[in-house]
Amino acid sequence: MKILMLTPYLPYPLHSGGQIRSYHLIKNLSKKNEITLFSFIRSREEEQYIPELKKFCKTVKIFYRRPAWSPVNILLSGITYYPFLVCIYLSQSFNRAITQAIKQENFDLIHTETFYVMPNIPKTNIPIILVEQTIEHMVYKHFTDEFKWKLLLPLLMIDVKKIKYWESFFWKKAAKVIAVSETDKQDMQKLVPKINIEIVPNGIDAEWFEEKMFKKPHPPTVLYVGNFKWLQNVEAVEILVKKVWPVIKKLVPDAKLWIVGRSPDKLIRSLKGESIVIDDSVMDVRQAFQNSDLLVTPIEGPGGTRLKILEAMASNLPVVSTSVGVEGLNVEDQKEAFIINNYQKMGETAAHLLMNTIQAGSVANTAKKFVQRNYSWRAISSRLEKIYEQAKNQTN
Repeated sequence: MKILMLTPYLPYPLHSGGQIRSYHLIKNLSKKNEITLFSFIRSREEEQYIPELKKFCKTVKIFYRRPAWSPVNILLSGITYYPFLVCIYLSQSFNRAITQAIKQENFDLIHTETFYVMPNIPKTNIPIILVEQTIEHMVYKHFTDEFKWKLLLPLLMIDVKKIKYWESFFWKKAAKVIAVSETDKQDMQKLVPKINIEIVPNGIDAEWFEEKMFKKPHPPTVLYVGNFKWLQNVEAVEILVKKVWPVIKKLVPDAKLWIVGRSPDKLIRSLKGESIVIDDSVMDVRQAFQNSDLLVTPIEGPGGTRLKILEAMASNLPVVSTSVGVEGLNVEDQKEAFIINNYQKMGETAAHLLMNTIQAGSVANTAKKFVQRNYSWRAISSRLEKIYEQAKNQTN
């Protein structure tokens, strides 16, 4: 099958959940399909990663995304019906390249990651598969609900309504929509009851995470991993440092909190302390998992599935999370993870696990086997290929 894949980011290096998902799907899909990849990038430095993707794609073309807060984006969001998020990715060059490729190549389908790339696709009879890794209007609404500058709230609320409208609009336009969890599917169906939707969850390379390469002696260590360009991670780290960590530290005085991730801003860096390390230098995330004793993720922002949790499980690292954090993973409390929504209790449980490694290890072992059974990229890619075939046959 000939596939045109459109992504709002280059699917390499593997710095975010979206990149990880797209890269592994491309890698596995390329064994039976011919893939043409069009991706947005933010800087020239990303061009060095194109050869890695050319191993699996017939063609890789890149397009420069405007800086988010450029005057053009601000103007477009003010004078058009599109929300700010969509305006960032409106691109005449992207549209022209897609139009030309459609004329030159006999694509069987177009695979689009995120609805906000969709406005660039010209009118076509080629079936479009739209993948929503998260429901964006819910993410931004959560951010707006927590926003402190009340004078800007009306503008933000208008933008959230725009996002909600255009998400629903493009779900209807796609031949099939793919969600990553049952929860997301149900939320989408509430907005568009007749939506043609399937679930293709996130996955991991379990064998890669099993490799023991970095293990060394360390103090009792609590870990948080995340890309801090995402609002949910920023919020979760604030909660962890201010509400959960003091409880842990009181009960386990020699404990260390290790916050690992890309693009920590001033807010994240300001959380650094005597026992709190902010680290954006870890190139191989297995180093973090293998030198920690517990992953604690007090995530409150909705949407998607959290690859960090699956990766920790595959690495045999016990997980303490909110119910929102493990949403869509089908894990059970105290079986594959410890699921707690009260921050005081979360801190107490985390401290208990740091001091009682037998219980922590038992749950971690169960979680590792759970991930191996349910979240391999090979199985997930096969599931996606079946959806491709259904979309193609429905159009023919």
